[in-house]
Amino acid sequence: MKNKYVFTAVLLAVILLVGTGCTMLYLRHQDTDTETAQLTVVTSFYPMYIAAENVIGDCDGVTLENLSEQQTGCLHDYQLTSEDMKLLSAADVFVINGGGIESFLAEVAEQYPDLIMINACEDVELLEDNAHVWMSMDRYMTQVQTICDELAEADPEHREIYRENTDNYLEKIRFLRDEYADLTETLDGQPVILFHEAYEYLADDLGLEVAGLMDLDEERQVSAGEVADILSTIEECRVSVIFAEELYAKDMGDTMEQESDVQMVYLDTLTRGDYDADSYLEGMRANLELIRDAFE
Repeated sequence: MKNKYVFTAVLLAVILLVGTGCTMLYLRHQDTDTETAQLTVVTSFYPMYIAAENVIGDCDGVTLENLSEQQTGCLHDYQLTSEDMKLLSAADVFVINGGGIESFLAEVAEQYPDLIMINACEDVELLEDNAHVWMSMDRYMTQVQTICDELAEADPEHREIYRENTDNYLEKIRFLRDEYADLTETLDGQPVILFHEAYEYLADDLGLEVAGLMDLDEERQVSAGEVADILSTIEECRVSVIFAEELYAKDMGDTMEQESDVQMVYLDTLTRGDYDADSYLEGMRANLELIRDAFE
């Protein structure tokens, strides 16, 4: 009988020891999860995601999410969904382009007053009310630097990682800009017509003279008078090239080429694509190659 009591006592001690060990392992696992989920960053749309992705890189403990789908495009009339609000409720930092593109910001600020907002346009000089600043490589670099600086302030533990990643990314953008410096010299002062306001920034970088602008989208109805005005501008200003987004301007572009000697150049607004970190560089390079070919 005595041996039976001893066995029971030993068994209870073993169970207690194992239970204590499992509890410690569980708590340690919970602590690890907390340590590796220090910051959640949400971006408003595709260009801001790619910029933030290059700033954050593979930084441990930082989660990056995009509010809208990568194929959404610009957010002028975007309406927040319940999933968007759920995502923002878990976010620590919200990276926006600014300049008026995110029309829903008042709602976000009211719902989440403690959410840190990084306005990437904060230190950028806009072309009037046009906020498509990522289409200018110089201005885009300012946006990337702003994201880096304010993320480093919000998350000082990873400050040096953000800065190193940003320096590397900015160097890639400068290399691309300098590679096409001769194009700027060649095109300086030449007239161009734009069928999307985003291309104002490209034209500004390249020194092109904007002879006419018609901002086309899925809701834009073009009148016969407007078509006549564009054709008159082509003739009067000796315009040889029109920049347009094929998604919304193909029909209008076909009309222009049928009625004049102008060449349509369909460029990427860089608001859609995959989440590859180099997608901005690849898209901008493709745009510049199309422009070079058109003017040559």
